[in-house]
Amino acid sequence: MTDKIYNVLFLCTGNSARSLMAEAILNREAPGQFRAFSAGSHPRGEPHPYTLDLLKGLNHDITFARSKNWDEFAAPDAPKMDFVFTVCDKAAQETCPVWPGQPMSAHWGVADPTKATGSDAEKRVAFTDTYRMLRNRISVFTHLPIDTLDQFSLQERLDEIGKDTTLAEDT
Repeated sequence: MTDKIYNVLFLCTGNSARSLMAEAILNREAPGQFRAFSAGSHPRGEPHPYTLDLLKGLNHDITFARSKNWDEFAAPDAPKMDFVFTVCDKAAQETCPVWPGQPMSAHWGVADPTKATGSDAEKRVAFTDTYRMLRNRISVFTHLPIDTLDQFSLQERLDEIGKDTTLAEDT
């Protein structure tokens, strides 16, 4: 393993729930290996209150949490991304942003919990389920032998993480 810290950008449309959760999870799970960021192609302007409640309840530092435009990470002085993952839900006909450049990328679609209906409790369960799915995928990602995989093999593994339905289950 090298001493390199990989920069990872999680993208979705609104940057109010899924991508913020992923940023918080990765920054806590592998701080010396990865540095996570998040953004949206059409940010909502602020994190969803349930996102903040959930992250606080799971003892995440939420001082980082703000809804931001992905243009922030395309600026010349922005950190160079090594990985970019979209977490929007193509199955729900969401338009996922496309990141230009050469980072490794994959689609790890997750249903948007902000679209959940029902009681307050049911909506909060949707946020918890989203968090769990993202945590499972990120856990697999952080355990990949990145330094020993060739680019093609690494891309295959990243794509598999997004397609693996078992990662939606408890691990």
